[in-house]
Amino acid sequence: MLAWPTFQFIKQSFPEATLYALVPEYTSPMAEVCPWIDGIIVDDAVEGISGLIETISKLKAANIDSVLNLHSTPRIALALFLAGIKHRFAPASRIDQVMYNHTLTQRRSRSEKPEYEYNLDLARYVASYYDVNYSYTLKPPLLQFADNEIQTIKKDFCASNGIDPGKKLVFVHAGTGGSAINLSIEQYAELITRLSKNDKLFFVLTAGPGEEDAARQLSAQTKGCNHVIYNSRKGIVEFSKTISIACVFISGSTGTLHIAGALDLQTVAFYPRRKSATSLRWQTLNSPARHLAFSATNTTDQGHYSIDLESTCNSILGMYFKHSD
Repeated sequence: MLAWPTFQFIKQSFPEATLYALVPEYTSPMAEVCPWIDGIIVDDAVEGISGLIETISKLKAANIDSVLNLHSTPRIALALFLAGIKHRFAPASRIDQVMYNHTLTQRRSRSEKPEYEYNLDLARYVASYYDVNYSYTLKPPLLQFADNEIQTIKKDFCASNGIDPGKKLVFVHAGTGGSAINLSIEQYAELITRLSKNDKLFFVLTAGPGEEDAARQLSAQTKGCNHVIYNSRKGIVEFSKTISIACVFISGSTGTLHIAGALDLQTVAFYPRRKSATSLRWQTLNSPARHLAFSATNTTDQGHYSIDLESTCNSILGMYFKHSD
């Protein structure tokens, strides 16, 4: 999702060009709904020579003139090189940079700017090579669905779950997919319990594939709060449409959070203490007034971290619900 500004920048800088996205299978549905992508090349990431040859064949068939690799790996670097693509752009930060003929030095681990800005720096590098001077400003939302479709989804969601349509829906995604240190189930339960003091709120506990147990555990610990579990079983695009009805989306620093940010939802995000994983570097794509970030004060031995939940709850209520009483 943090590559979406780059897709927009490249397409608007080179409006006559055909823009492909090279993506793994599981993210290809999101590439399909990106308005700046003209074609998709799926890298099945099959290990061994056969998988590499298949990806190279797909790249050759697309007749690509230039490629920008935002996050290079040795396998993809080799595929791009052997596909004979003339201009190959990438960060100059890995040993596989020798397979590119245009590189830009970046120090992403310093976390001096948002990740999407690092990506945009590479896109600007491509544009400057072709003497294109395009001024770009991020203008959320980058991901949008038709208003009437979202209104229908909200109406049906509330009706099927017995939710008063006048309630403010707060989506809470406790799963991590293993991508980042997150609040514990107990901490999420305490946060929901504290927020439930505002009786205008109704909580939706979301779960993607493999995250159902976390949602059930959270549900068991928040029995006194108005909530339902939403299991996302119809794919990532349908999940994106459903969370579009949220008033606020709460989660750790995961891909689901960045979908919510691209939708310009109001978000609450929890980040670990690592320098390479700061709230600045992994900042969401929503408007500045629509994202609220908290960082760990101290990481525990269990992989979760300590945080002042009373203060956190007051900050959330003060920023997003101060006029809802």
